[in-house]
Amino acid sequence: MESLFAPGPWGLPNIIWAIARVASVVFLVHAVMRRDWLWAVFLGLGAALGGGLITALFYGFTIFAPSMQGSGTRTRRAVKQTVQSGVEAVKPLDTKIAEAQQALSRSDTLANRSSLAHLLTRAGRLDEAQSTLQPLLTGIYRDDPVVLLTSAALDLAQGQPALAEQKLGQVELQTSAATRTQALTLLAEAQAQQGNLSGAEARYQEAMHAATTEEPRARYAEFLLKQGRTEQAQEVLNRLLQIENEATPLYRRQEREWFELAGRLRRQLRR
Repeated sequence: MESLFAPGPWGLPNIIWAIARVASVVFLVHAVMRRDWLWAVFLGLGAALGGGLITALFYGFTIFAPSMQGSGTRTRRAVKQTVQSGVEAVKPLDTKIAEAQQALSRSDTLANRSSLAHLLTRAGRLDEAQSTLQPLLTGIYRDDPVVLLTSAALDLAQGQPALAEQKLGQVELQTSAATRTQALTLLAEAQAQQGNLSGAEARYQEAMHAATTEEPRARYAEFLLKQGRTEQAQEVLNRLLQIENEATPLYRRQEREWFELAGRLRRQLRR
C-alpha cells in the first residue's frame, strides 16, 4: 500500500498514475467504439506507458462525460417511448377509440384524425371511419402516406381492394421502414382479394423483410392457410411462436394482436 502512495512523476502519488492508466484503457475502448482513431492512439500510448494523465483528464471531461450524458438522455427517452407503446398495446380498443376522439376534439390534426379513423376501421365501425377520414381525403393531405395507408385499409375493410391497391401505389416506400411494412402488407392483402395470388405472395415476402412488426408474418400465415398450404403455414407459425417465446414481455405486449392471431391459426391447424 505504501508504494501506491509514494511520490511518483511530478511528485504525484503513484495511485494517481494507476488511476490514470485504468482511465486511459476505459477511454481507449470508448474511442475505438466511436471510431475516433487519433484519440485511440493517444490513449493507447498513455495506457501502455503508464502516463497519459493530462490526456485522460482532457478526454474524460471534453468527450467521455458529455457523450455519456447524451447517451443517457437518449436512452431514457427511448425507454419512455417504448414503455408508452407497450401501455398503448394492452388498452382495449374501445378505450383507444374514446381517447382518440378526445384527442381529435382537442386538436384537429392529420395525426389525430387518421389515428381515430384507423381505430374505427379496426373496430368495424366503417361508416364512422369514413366520415372521420373524409376531410383528409379531399384536403391538402390527401397524398400524405398516413392518409393513403389509412384510407387503403378502410377500402379493404369495405371490400374495395382495387381502390386500395390504387392508393397504395402512390405511397413512397422509402418514407420509413414502418410505412414500407404497412404498405406492402396492405398491398398483399389487396392483391389476394383480387385473386392475384402470386403478387400477394411476393408482397408478403417483401413486407416480412426488415419488417417493423410481426403483422406481415401473421398475415402471411393466414394467407397460406387460405390457400391450403398447411405445411408452409405451420413453418411460419412455428417461427412466430419462437419469436414470441424469445421476446421481452414489453415486445409481446406490443405485438399481442399478431401473436394472438398466430395462436388462433395454430388452433385452426390442429382441428
